[in-house]
Amino acid sequence: MNFETARENMVTRQIRAWDVTNPRVLEAMKTIPREEFVQVPQRKLAFADLALPLGHGEFMMKPVVEGRTLQTVNPQSHEDILEVGTGSGYMTALLATLGKQVDSLDIYPDFIEKAQQRLEKQGINNAHLIKADVFTHQPDRRYDLIVLTGSVSGQPDFLLDWLKPDGRIFAIVGHAPIMQAQLIQTKGDSLQMTPAFETYVPPLKEPAKTSDFTI
Repeated sequence: MNFETARENMVTRQIRAWDVTNPRVLEAMKTIPREEFVQVPQRKLAFADLALPLGHGEFMMKPVVEGRTLQTVNPQSHEDILEVGTGSGYMTALLATLGKQVDSLDIYPDFIEKAQQRLEKQGINNAHLIKADVFTHQPDRRYDLIVLTGSVSGQPDFLLDWLKPDGRIFAIVGHAPIMQAQLIQTKGDSLQMTPAFETYVPPLKEPAKTSDFTI
């Protein structure tokens, strides 16, 4: 299988077809080898319109959802980013390529370990992976952008304190079968919520119940 051709086809036939036109996003998805972030037996499926299993009942987002997510948040090269849900490390790699620095949280140590190896193999050194539960984690910095890669049942307002002024949060909110991807932006003392697209991703998991959100 020619992975470069398959990756090019994924971008042109799937991601662009779903109205992803941001050239920086498209270039990043052409450049980062998605096949290196899936389990070896799944490599031929790395570019399919599928949510691939990662273990622990978790799944890798479909490529079209990853593309729409990145276009919605539009990471800038000067921005500090927090990712909630490292998973395979593929979205981490994309965010690190588009942004300045990425901190990425995950509750599973084996996800952290494997993702770190994959990122190092790709020469990505501006991502810091942290084993942590987002509901108990206390960050020592603030972020321009926070991206949740799993869904939550309600708007994650507790993350607002983690943002820099005029920061933004991407969250997929709601319940199966259809959820709403939202971009939540702070504008001075006001809050702006912009619906982005409808999709479904599994909820983030919460090791210990600490809030009303479904994790």
